[in-house]
Amino acid sequence: MKETQLFINGEFLDNGDREMRENINPATEEVISLFPMATEEDVAAAVDAAFEAQKSWEKVPPIERAGYLMELVELVKENQDVLARATSEEMGKPIAQSTDEAGWLAAYIQYFAAMARHIKGEIIVSDRPNENILLYKMPIGVAGQIMPWNFPLFLIGRKVAPALIAGCTVVLKASSDCPNGAYEFAKLVEKSSLPKGVINVITGSGAVAGASLAANPKLGIVTVTGSTAVGKKIMKAAADNVTKVSLELGGKAPVIVMNDCKLDETVEHVLNSRIYNSGQVCNAAERVYVQKGIAEEFTAKIIERMKNVTYGPALGGTFDMGPMVNKAQQEHVAELVQSAIDEGATIECGGHAVTVDGKGYFFEPTVITGVKHESRVMVEEIFGPVLPITTFETLDEAIEMANDCEFGLTSSIFTTDYDTVMRAMNEIKFGETYVNREHFEAFQGFHQGVRGSGIGGEDGERGLEEYLETHINYIDYDLTRNKQ
Repeated sequence: MKETQLFINGEFLDNGDREMRENINPATEEVISLFPMATEEDVAAAVDAAFEAQKSWEKVPPIERAGYLMELVELVKENQDVLARATSEEMGKPIAQSTDEAGWLAAYIQYFAAMARHIKGEIIVSDRPNENILLYKMPIGVAGQIMPWNFPLFLIGRKVAPALIAGCTVVLKASSDCPNGAYEFAKLVEKSSLPKGVINVITGSGAVAGASLAANPKLGIVTVTGSTAVGKKIMKAAADNVTKVSLELGGKAPVIVMNDCKLDETVEHVLNSRIYNSGQVCNAAERVYVQKGIAEEFTAKIIERMKNVTYGPALGGTFDMGPMVNKAQQEHVAELVQSAIDEGATIECGGHAVTVDGKGYFFEPTVITGVKHESRVMVEEIFGPVLPITTFETLDEAIEMANDCEFGLTSSIFTTDYDTVMRAMNEIKFGETYVNREHFEAFQGFHQGVRGSGIGGEDGERGLEEYLETHINYIDYDLTRNKQ
């Protein structure tokens, strides 16, 4: 049986008497590996290693840091198939999607390597003669990074690359549902010439490894991608040390479909935004509001498309979807669908937890109509291939329902009217709004939620700034006085 290891201070640690946990393939229910549960002492050792390494790493010129990142880029490219297979086995994602994700990991690291010469400060005008005020941007220190399971490769790039180019060091805690991809990445770090302690990779429970990482006083920032409930726990753990937090949390993305949209294109965009990664995406289309004039036609088309979505084991064929990541997630989706039925909604297709050849945590692609805006399936995050639909008459009504939500990550609108687009962009209270396209962000953008969806953000120049803090300098250069 394959066993993964903790990677601390440039070395893989012997598992010794550490508790080991099973890593299960959600498509086949087979145990594919064992991984160690880091103790509080392990976490402290990882942070200490990063803390010591950061003292010298921050003095390395950013362009030289970029050289180390580009070395990682080449290693990731050379091992793209290994990384992809590991992710498909443990997460259930179709191999084509995992291969894309491994490619994004390399591209993301390369993108931030190119940011090396873009770390800028400011010169501020002084009120005094013979004085300059200089604002420096300095690395914030050690970054504790707590990973999700839904994009276990891509998120390594999103978190590690900006931290390193900023001059920070990293302790990366992999998800217990997807530890193998992070382990394979750690093996590439070991092969590279990165100084020891710059990147440390650990596995373990959120209650022990995650909590003790967030509470460590040597962290400059703790960043989390996960549920809102997890984000609140991390904030509390970090609060005693007043550690900066950057949280990308849950979402409940509204989709507003207007009468004047390009109907067939809209159907495809909504479909892809719902089934990609089996709907296990924070910015996925979670609830659809369709204007009554096209509601019947839109619904018929999306039902037909959802009926044709294929699903199966990631390594067993070519499918549109894989399983839910684990049994608990499958049960969560099933429970929300049942709640919609209990509240009087109609299941137009799908609606059941299923297996393939008697195995796996799959859920049928599902469309639900007759859904009330206040029903649980329209309020709580589904994180599965389930699309609830309701209707509206006016744009005002649609915007009000869209904003009536504890979350505020992503949203979208489909229309050909310029005035409608501008109103939506100004009045939808979410961190992101997509217009006439699928829900998926760009490296150079800024992925940020509001309300229950988080604090801070990632991607682009503003994502880099999460790992920088300001150092203001007041410089008196009165040379006449000095000569006296």
